[in-house]
Amino acid sequence: MAATTFEGIDAVRAAVGTHLGFSDWTTVTQEQVNTFADATGDHQWIHVDVERANAESPFGGPIAHGYLTVSLTNLFLPQVVEVRGVSMGVNRGTGKIRFPAPVPVGSRLRGGVELVAAVDVERDGVVTGIDTTMVITVEREGADKPVCVVESLSRYLA
Repeated sequence: MAATTFEGIDAVRAAVGTHLGFSDWTTVTQEQVNTFADATGDHQWIHVDVERANAESPFGGPIAHGYLTVSLTNLFLPQVVEVRGVSMGVNRGTGKIRFPAPVPVGSRLRGGVELVAAVDVERDGVVTGIDTTMVITVEREGADKPVCVVESLSRYLA
């Protein structure tokens, strides 16, 4: 069950400026990193060559791809937010994405979500939905700063 459940777009609009909660923790594994590398073609040694990364990487071992970390926000967001009373919700993309710190393989991550904007979508003067901007801050357990901050853009249709 999501940490925050909204009943319709009016409830979403009323919550702008609110921190909506945190997802569960998840562990980033080398198998995930390797699968992501295969899916994207990004086989840079700092991600997939464990022996070399342990010996040569400034990070002390293999790290997750930045975009793998971004993709985990699709796991985190529905754990935090549910919007009911709409016909559908769709991903509209992202705004800014930042990677303030690396994600060593074996790290435990979670996402915190803040609703920062909600703008009505109109058609012929009638509100048909709402566009939201939610900032997802991905934290690494035990770390001082986040590993990823994403402006996630969604549309919920009435």
